[in-house]
Amino acid sequence: MSNFTPFLERNQAFAASGAQADVPRLPFIPFAQLYLITCIDPRVEPAAVLGARLGEAIVARNIGGRVTPAVIKDLAWIMHLHENKTPDADWFELAVIHHTDCGSGLLADDDLRAGYAARGGWDEQTSLEMAVLNPSETVQKDIAKLRSAPELAPGIADIKIGGYVYDLGTGKITTVVQPS
Repeated sequence: MSNFTPFLERNQAFAASGAQADVPRLPFIPFAQLYLITCIDPRVEPAAVLGARLGEAIVARNIGGRVTPAVIKDLAWIMHLHENKTPDADWFELAVIHHTDCGSGLLADDDLRAGYAARGGWDEQTSLEMAVLNPSETVQKDIAKLRSAPELAPGIADIKIGGYVYDLGTGKITTVVQPS
């Protein structure tokens, strides 16, 4: 049996529920008008931690929940779609969520970082910058990246962006940057 088998079984129950019919009419325009950027860590699952339901939010997940060039390009596409497909609709909000005890912190280890770079990962400087050692600081830096990304101008000025830290120990999310 594959590790994926239980998930296939759960999918059968999901498909039988009919929930897939209750999704946004337009792709990439979520019901809750929310775009989440968070970590790939399985301890930070948005459906569990936030109660996010199918169709409510776009969820971008990567190592550390960092704002990368790929996240910016994806967001530029979403903004373009929104502006062209729903020009009269209110624009949605961005939530950048970093968390305590993030595995990306291992990128601060010189040997691990050098080995990752040698394997074809990010170069050592980029890897070090990706490490989430103090999530309150890194979430602020990532919001600044979003605000200054030329690919997102000029529309990003009209979008609310909030910064949050999820504490793995308490299960609580703290607002670090008020959405504005």
